[in-house]
Amino acid sequence: MKPINRRKVLQGAGAALALPMLEAMLPQSVLAAGGSAGFPKRMAFIYIPCGAIMPDWTPRQEGANYELSKTLTPLKDFKQELLVLSGLAHDKAKANGDGAGDHARDSAAYLTASQPRKTAGADINLGISVDQVAASKVGDQTRLPSIELGTEAGRQAGQCDSGYSCAYQSNISWKSATQPMAKEINPKAVFERLFGGGVEDEKARQKRDFYRQSILDFVSEDAKKLREQLGGSDRQKLDEYFTSVREVEERIARSSAESQARTPDMPAPAGVPKDFAQHVRLMYDLMTVAFQTDTTRISTFMLANSASNRTYSEIGVKGGHHSISHHRDDKQKVADLQKIDVYMIEQFAYFLGRLKTIKEGDGTLLDQCMIVYGGALADANRHQHNELPVLLAGKGAGTIQSGRHLRYSKDTPMANLFLSMLERMDTPTDRLGDSTGPLKNLS
Repeated sequence: MKPINRRKVLQGAGAALALPMLEAMLPQSVLAAGGSAGFPKRMAFIYIPCGAIMPDWTPRQEGANYELSKTLTPLKDFKQELLVLSGLAHDKAKANGDGAGDHARDSAAYLTASQPRKTAGADINLGISVDQVAASKVGDQTRLPSIELGTEAGRQAGQCDSGYSCAYQSNISWKSATQPMAKEINPKAVFERLFGGGVEDEKARQKRDFYRQSILDFVSEDAKKLREQLGGSDRQKLDEYFTSVREVEERIARSSAESQARTPDMPAPAGVPKDFAQHVRLMYDLMTVAFQTDTTRISTFMLANSASNRTYSEIGVKGGHHSISHHRDDKQKVADLQKIDVYMIEQFAYFLGRLKTIKEGDGTLLDQCMIVYGGALADANRHQHNELPVLLAGKGAGTIQSGRHLRYSKDTPMANLFLSMLERMDTPTDRLGDSTGPLKNLS
C-alpha cells in the first residue's frame, strides 16, 4: 500500500490538524530496515538568563560514571540521554573593547557566536543563528521552517543594556545579521499557528472558541476514515496524540479563563498563564507536538529575556533574578539563585519526559532530538562568558553517545558544538561565528 503523505492533515469545518509521524508514512523498505530509520532529526535550543551557580551545576566526575550535580539532580531519569558539556565559551559575548553590556551580548551571542554591533538605533548587526542556518536548508521540508518561543515580551528597538538595542536582549534567533526572529509568548497563538496552518479561517476559530469545542471535534470524521487505514500501533499512537492535543487545548482554555477572572477591568492576553511553571510547560508541550507532527524540526525557546528581573516567589525567592545575580558572594543570594537554577531544570526535565514517552520506531522522539540547554553567561556576578552551563539532550538519531560528562579545553568555542549539530542535521556549514571546527568526542 502506498505510504500516507507526511504532510497530510486532518480537515473539517474550516479546521486543520497535523498528524504525528506514523509507520504508515514510511516506505516498506524503511520499515523492513527497522530501528528509527526514516524518522527526521529535530533540533532545539533553550536559553536561560542570568547564568548559573556553576559550583552546584558542574559534576565533579567526568565520563560515563559521573554523578549529577546538585542543580542537575532533577534530570536523574534522563542521565543516559544527556551530555553535560564543560569548558565551552562564547568569546563574542565578552566586551572585546565594547565596554559594558554583557547581558545583551549573552543572548545575542548565544546562537550566533557573533559580536553584536553596539547600537541602540536601527543599525543592529549580528550574525545568523545556528537554528536559522538549519532552517534555511531543511525548513522547506516542514510546514513551518522553525518556531521561536518565549515567556516574556520583548522590544525590537530602543536601548536596553548599556547602549545595546533591545533587539539583542529579546531574541536569540536571527535569520540574518539585521533580522531577528521575533518569539511568540502566547501559548494560544502558538497552538493556532501549529494547528491552524492557514486553513482554519477566523470565523471558524471564533465559532470554536464560542462553543468551547476542540479542534479534534471538527476533524473527527476525517480522523475516523484515517484510523481505518492504520495498523494497531499507529492507531494507538494516533489516540495518544489526540489525547495530548486535547489536554493542551484544555490547559490553554483554563489559563485564558483564569487571566480574564484576575483582570476583569482590562483585557488579558488570552492563554498566557500567570504561573511561570505552567507557562513554560505549555510551551514545552507545544514544542513536543510540533516535533511529533513534523510541523517543524527546529525550535528555540527563551525561558526569559536576557537580564530578566522576574521574581520567583513561588519557590521562596524574593528578589528579582537579575538583581540577585549580582550577588557579590552573598550566601543567601547565591542560595536563591541556585533555587532558580533547579526550578528551571525541573521544567526542562518535564520536557524531556514528554519527548521520551513518544515512540518513534524502536526508540523515542527524544532519541531523534538534539536539544541544547544553556546560555552565553556563566557567573553573572562576574559577567563570565567561559566555563558555560551547557547541556545536550537526545541522541541525534544514534549519532551522539549520551550519558557522559565531557570536559573540553579552556575557551573551546561553543560554536564548535553548533557545527557538529548542523552536520547531524544534514545541513553542514564550514563556519559559524567564531567556530574553529566541529566539537569532538560527541559520538
